[in-house]
Amino acid sequence: MAEAIISRLLQQEIYSPSKILVSEPQLQRREFWQEKYQVAVTKDNNEAVAAQEVILLAIKPQILDAVTKQLTLSDQPKNSPLIISILAGVSLSRLESAFPGYSVVRVMPNTPATVGEGISAIAIGSNVSNAQLQKAQQIFTAVGQVVEVSEYLMDAVTGLSGSGPAYIALMVESLADGGVAAGLPRVIAQKLAIQTVLGTATLLRESGLHPAELKDRVSSPGGTTIAGVTALEKGGFRSAVIEAVKAATQRSQELK
Repeated sequence: MAEAIISRLLQQEIYSPSKILVSEPQLQRREFWQEKYQVAVTKDNNEAVAAQEVILLAIKPQILDAVTKQLTLSDQPKNSPLIISILAGVSLSRLESAFPGYSVVRVMPNTPATVGEGISAIAIGSNVSNAQLQKAQQIFTAVGQVVEVSEYLMDAVTGLSGSGPAYIALMVESLADGGVAAGLPRVIAQKLAIQTVLGTATLLRESGLHPAELKDRVSSPGGTTIAGVTALEKGGFRSAVIEAVKAATQRSQELK
């Protein structure tokens, strides 16, 4: 995810390579960053924290304490970097305890960010200024759309947009399997399925139509679409998707 964000920031010239410093413990990865993106690299997290206006925390949540214990933090946090965390399940209160007095933003992006079509939910800490919020929004707009939410909704965000790409991938696979079952070659069935999902999502976004209205427009009386919709309803499709979001939300809560 860090690479997705940085690559898009560079592509859109929001930052130049000279303005980005990547702290990475593995030599091979440091060489990769330098060769592919021409950014500065270091293995010293303190150097990264001291040098930048924004710090993007993109580490495994379980090593947060180990990483922060190694840092020498400024005794003037108001003049220090904005901390942006994409660590799943790590609360603002825990982040603010790790970075006392610092401005902290918690973000939940999703995997379509890698192609610039993600959506990121932002929850802001108590010390974040309007200018810092705008900076965080600018960074994540580079990889898609941004919404601001209260932190207590982050588990629901995880259950919907964080886990959602897996649900959509399963739906695309099922659509393609249905096409194969109906006689289509696999390659054509998959292409039809992917473009149908992509096109429908784009149509809903660009037109502002409610999904139910679009469904009704496609479903002519006694036609093929309503026959398919009826089969989906009999199979509990709608309730299964709702339960998937609820289950993922609950699991997110349990993992804290």
